[in-house]
Amino acid sequence: MQTFNLKSDWSPAGDQPEAIKKLLDGLKKGYNRQTLLGVTGSGKTFTVANVIAKVGKPTLVIAHNKTLAAQLAQEYREFFPDHAVHYFVSYYDYYQPEAYMPVTDTYIEKDAQINEEIDRLRHASTQALLTRHDVIIVASVSCIYGLGSPAEYEKENLKLSVGQKMDRKTLMQKLIAIHFERTNADLTPGTFRSIGSLVEIMPVSEKMIWSITLDAHGIMTIQKIDPVSQKIIGDEVAIFVFPAKHFITNKKEKDSAMKAIKAELATQLKKFEKEGKLLEAERLKRRTIYDLAMIREVGYCSGIENYSRHLSGRAAGSAPETLLSYFPHTKKGGPDFLTIIDESHVTIPQIGGMYAGDQARKKTLVEFGFRLPSAMDNRPLQFDEFIKRVGQVIYTSATPAKHEREISKQVVEQIIRPTGLVDPEISLKPISEEGEYKGQVQDFIAEAKRTVTTGMRVIATTLTKKMAEDLSEYLKGEGVRAEYLHSDIKTIERIQILTEFRKGTFDCIVGVNLLREGLDLPEVALIGILDADKEGFLRSETALIQIIGRAARNVAGRVILYADQLTGSIERAVGETNRRRAIQVAYNKEHGITPKTIIKKIKDITEHLETDHMKAVKANLDIDAQVFGKDLAKLIKLKEKEMSRAVKELDFETAAILRDEIVELKTKVM
Repeated sequence: MQTFNLKSDWSPAGDQPEAIKKLLDGLKKGYNRQTLLGVTGSGKTFTVANVIAKVGKPTLVIAHNKTLAAQLAQEYREFFPDHAVHYFVSYYDYYQPEAYMPVTDTYIEKDAQINEEIDRLRHASTQALLTRHDVIIVASVSCIYGLGSPAEYEKENLKLSVGQKMDRKTLMQKLIAIHFERTNADLTPGTFRSIGSLVEIMPVSEKMIWSITLDAHGIMTIQKIDPVSQKIIGDEVAIFVFPAKHFITNKKEKDSAMKAIKAELATQLKKFEKEGKLLEAERLKRRTIYDLAMIREVGYCSGIENYSRHLSGRAAGSAPETLLSYFPHTKKGGPDFLTIIDESHVTIPQIGGMYAGDQARKKTLVEFGFRLPSAMDNRPLQFDEFIKRVGQVIYTSATPAKHEREISKQVVEQIIRPTGLVDPEISLKPISEEGEYKGQVQDFIAEAKRTVTTGMRVIATTLTKKMAEDLSEYLKGEGVRAEYLHSDIKTIERIQILTEFRKGTFDCIVGVNLLREGLDLPEVALIGILDADKEGFLRSETALIQIIGRAARNVAGRVILYADQLTGSIERAVGETNRRRAIQVAYNKEHGITPKTIIKKIKDITEHLETDHMKAVKANLDIDAQVFGKDLAKLIKLKEKEMSRAVKELDFETAAILRDEIVELKTKVM
């Protein structure tokens, strides 16, 4: 039975219909691993969306970073507007893990800044999985980290209904028991306040308020309230209030866990004393006793995740509960959901490398008395544990790695683009000067100037940040309007640079590794890959094919590889690109298709921000922005609402701008 209703203005085209058919056939035959090899711009996400719609199972989509995950979540929300599409990534804006460096005797305390909006979206993800079937979760690799038991999380939720026998005191006690905090100030996710016979709750998964009116007989009314305008959105007969934290345990299990923690502490103290580690023993004793006191009194402590093995009753060394545990399973316990691993050539190595790095850091903390040995079990899944928990998997990539190719029952190619665009022409030129030839930099400048006169843009890729900066300055001196782009440039500035680049404010971007996956610049007609024969991560076969793909959205796209020798990576990358190009050209000729450059609207973040601002003012406050005048408190409230809206829509660039504006406004109020 089909669960998902896919909505789109277009139908599958090019290689998409055949790819969809093959992937669905593979799933029906019980293939646990398949790979979709889709070239850049071939519509891999649309193909996968069609597969999801036909399969009708809850789906997990894993991406290798938050930005790509947000982009994918937006796309899936457009395809499935009537269904639950959620975004699950690490909720830290900033995260410094707890660590100890013995060489310098330096202890680094855990320091983190939690993004409350992303935490809310994480709760929305788990709650959707526990309450409905038509769910797509787009996640980063944080989905393999410990999360808390879904059984306890579901069991501890609070059901409230009109007519239910409950007094105000009991309701507040139940809210505190599931980690809600009482406040007399403005409500934030995970808090409640009580005024007379009224109890107002803001759940962690939504930016709204449940307003509950009680009398001597119990709950009279339950209303859904807008937190900014205070308007009544609607009346409810019954609601579920889920716990404010994912790590939940009942009193009986908490008492059992505390006994187990005390027993482990005693064992570890004896070990340290036997080894003469008196400082380590004292350090561990003081830390653990304090944490136990906090757990006993308030049910929670900073770093409680380090006791997750005891709190969940797991055996030593056993795998933690993760987001994967919240997905449905068969009666026999096997996974009953579909998993899509996007850009698998990057995502799979990430998943595989998380465990070793985490364990190395924790081992040092345990050895020097900062944590109990059980903290080692607060960890991400090992790769084989992950594989056992995901069931049927479809890897998607333009350059699938050896792992995907070897483990997949079939590799489905999606070479033909619906647009008819073909892979770019590739030419090889030397790096060094030869006779009248002045070398790679001068040749690229000449080629760039020729391309710019046609109204198109150019990209140059270098091996280091310094080279990118130096080359951009040199290009400016030669009359080419250029800017550099690398990881030291902040997110907002990067987006502004790319926007101005597409608008034609400048004509050339010089970058390092940021110019590979996920960059959509249809105005680019030329890419120069400098020092292409320097074998390594940035000049591997995979990297070269990904860079070449950036020129595949323009009908005039071409790529120049500057190299003094033909490396294996160059040979394979050029060979694969030419193979694909030949297939695409033949298809276009057979079907009478004339390729056209992709026309994509250039979005200006500041314009988008202004539009969102006016929408929020008209829709939520129904007044003109000028009314605020010097009432900065009200303006701050509005911008906080806009920021929440931006995060909900996964528009984190706009949200970041609004966050900075709010900080600035608050300094003026103080």
